[in-house]
Amino acid sequence: MSPLTDATASGLCSFVDASPSPFHVCETVAGELIAAGFVELRETDGWPAAAGRYFLVRGGSLVAWSTEGFGREAAPFRIVGGHTDSPNLRVKQHPDLESAGWQMVGLEPYGGAWLNSWLDRDLGISGRLSVRDGNRVRECLVRVDRPILRVPQLAIHLSEDRKGVSLDPQRHVNAIWGVGTSPRSFLAFLAGEAGVDGDAVLGWELMTHDLAPSTVVGLNGELVSAPRLDNQGTCYAGTRALLSAVENPGEAIPVLALFDHEEVGSMSDRGAFSDLLNSVLERIVLGRGGGREDFLRAMAGSVCASGDMAHATHPNYSDRHEPAHRITVNGGPVLKVNQNLRYATDAAGTGAFALACDRAGVPMQRYVHRADLPCGSTIGPITASRTGLSTVDVGAPQLAMHSARELMGSSDVTSYAEALAAFLAPED
Repeated sequence: MSPLTDATASGLCSFVDASPSPFHVCETVAGELIAAGFVELRETDGWPAAAGRYFLVRGGSLVAWSTEGFGREAAPFRIVGGHTDSPNLRVKQHPDLESAGWQMVGLEPYGGAWLNSWLDRDLGISGRLSVRDGNRVRECLVRVDRPILRVPQLAIHLSEDRKGVSLDPQRHVNAIWGVGTSPRSFLAFLAGEAGVDGDAVLGWELMTHDLAPSTVVGLNGELVSAPRLDNQGTCYAGTRALLSAVENPGEAIPVLALFDHEEVGSMSDRGAFSDLLNSVLERIVLGRGGGREDFLRAMAGSVCASGDMAHATHPNYSDRHEPAHRITVNGGPVLKVNQNLRYATDAAGTGAFALACDRAGVPMQRYVHRADLPCGSTIGPITASRTGLSTVDVGAPQLAMHSARELMGSSDVTSYAEALAAFLAPED
């Protein structure tokens, strides 16, 4: 089965369920790449000069590429970018709390989490631990898929006007994980789950995840209901697209760049504001025998598609959308344009993606945000300004963005992957 015919709604559900944190996204993608003949490289090692399929992981970010069949040192790149992180509730540095006879875990919102959607859900925990190993520090992933945490809603009878409450992110999103007043160590519990000594845990990046499995829903299975579609929908489609592009190479080096920390501004060692993409692209050129001039020439001819999810027109709130730019689920990939550059799309990038959609045989929708509402952003403007690459912002339509659980169209999974694959392998 080809990578694109394998890009299905059920495949996306399996991908999301396997990837509750950015670190697990990278683990899931890496497993698929290795199965397809990719070799993992370390940034601290010398890279092989031979053409091949390679990838690297930096924390919760991953970059993969193939140089098979490309003889020119200044061959341009075609890049699909995305992000591995999603809004959620994350564990504080002193997580153990006790209140009114309840054992609690201190949580805080990460990114623009839609807080009400996290109430009254069975939550697991995932992320990574930094562990002392003799005189060294090593990292290990941890994942608990049992319902150990729950953030309870206030009873309607205790609300002042029975119209709900406004959630305070400091006081109202801590989770219950037991009863009683005897002290419990949440970190010691997680260390045991990871198979390490609790005293050896030095640091952590831990987050909650909804335990309800991703599923295909609707009368005729037209929809996908899942957590983290923003932006694992792109991580999944981009991976399928890269696997297709390396089997059907075009006139550019295909690259998949998945960054952590987009939801909080990308300002980290592995976010889109870091040197990660620039350094990888330059090392690809240098490793193939090129020099600085070849690198600059390659960059000048390269194009990036910043993939993120897009707002479908909400049937209950259609007045919140630009009237002339209705976006439908299962209507094809979405071109995202903002005159104030919250999206990086310009005419040149539009042309590149529109041609890719034509080649893939899928329709392209055009999204503009209402001018009287603040528009979100993506890695697109950051990538464009940090690299100088011509960049276009695209996505797949969905509802309930930043909710603990989101909704997209089943057939959009395949059409999105097909468009990205055509973008990665352009014809001369």
